[in-house]
Amino acid sequence: MGKRESRSARRAVGGLSDRRVDRRVGGRRTFRRTARRAARRLPAALIVGGVLFALGAPANYTCAPFLSAAPLVAAPLHTLRVTATAALAAVAVAVGLVFYHRPADTGEALAEIAAIGAVSLVALGINRIARRSHQQLASARGIAEAAQRAVLPAPPSRIGGLRVAARYVAAQADARIGGDLYAVQDTPHGVRVIVGDVRGKGLGAVEAVAVVIGAFREAAEQEPTLEGLAGRLEHALQREGARRANLRADAVDQAEGFTTAVLAELPPGEPVFRLLNRGHPSPLLLHADGRIGVADPAVPALPLGLGELGVWPDRAEEREFPAGAMLLLMTDGVTEARDAGGTFYDPRAGLTGCRFKNPEALLDALVADVARHSGGQADDDMALLAIRRGERIEQHFVESIDRFRGRTSCEDVREGIGRFGRSAWNPPGMSINV
Repeated sequence: MGKRESRSARRAVGGLSDRRVDRRVGGRRTFRRTARRAARRLPAALIVGGVLFALGAPANYTCAPFLSAAPLVAAPLHTLRVTATAALAAVAVAVGLVFYHRPADTGEALAEIAAIGAVSLVALGINRIARRSHQQLASARGIAEAAQRAVLPAPPSRIGGLRVAARYVAAQADARIGGDLYAVQDTPHGVRVIVGDVRGKGLGAVEAVAVVIGAFREAAEQEPTLEGLAGRLEHALQREGARRANLRADAVDQAEGFTTAVLAELPPGEPVFRLLNRGHPSPLLLHADGRIGVADPAVPALPLGLGELGVWPDRAEEREFPAGAMLLLMTDGVTEARDAGGTFYDPRAGLTGCRFKNPEALLDALVADVARHSGGQADDDMALLAIRRGERIEQHFVESIDRFRGRTSCEDVREGIGRFGRSAWNPPGMSINV
């Protein structure tokens, strides 16, 4: 009873924290939107303020700083047309104030108008540079997104009778791809999965990710065992390290280039999964009743790419995968997320006692919990993969009704079974005849 009360209290506190985090995030977003709108209205406000200053201040005070600032502020925030309008308005106001005040020193007044005009020309040039830089940045982002889709394509939500969800969360808001990787492939030996983390960052890490993913997709189809698959990946990374060493004459890059990875195999029709861990954070097995198990390797192994430092036989380990359970694989961006006090995030403690209806809900909750723990200040990317097998039969019928809502023909239901795979409708030990 005490455990239930403590768990309920923890969930209540967690719910309160969630609401506080939501309010804080919502407040930040509202502040950013308000600040953005205010900044875009600032050029007009500067011109109006300059006019009011010129009309209310003594004649020997000038409003030229207000008028000069208006086009400069508009340049990075607005289009060329709006910037030119602000520049013309500033010059026109300066000329109008000269006629209004009729100063004794006309030369000084003309010099101020010329200065405002010169600043306006500079503002127009800044606008063109800013617009061009913005276009180049948008193009680079588009290329990065295309590269991510090519290197890390999103796996299908259903494959080989399994439900799958993947997520890549970059530590930097503008980043689109990094050194974390995942891949899911349906093979003659079952569904095979890899989740890994390449040493390093930048383009070099992306190149290594492409090498690992490419080698995995080829070898997953050909190698009958996970041990053979790991050997193929090892050779691929050694070749890549040798290539880089030859190109850069950098033996350190070759010696320290490695990839932590966990390989998983889920054979069709069997309530088990096989794991081979090469120096990667251990996967978690989330049971339907909220219990969580850690799939630690029996014998720790070095990461891929470090075969020259030691040779040992790889051994895949087989574990039970009961109906309704979910397998969660992640990179160290999750386990190394820290709070303000420097405490690492523990996914097992954060997820114990929780139940999720599908892999997508699990990943949503995990990402939110990591963000809450770290205060939104992530230091490393996160690659997440969740796999569920053996959904209950009632859930399949509910999903079939949702997918074929409005259809009453048995042929349509039979078509749905064919489309999503009979294995997805028939959990182990059960069968459906339509």
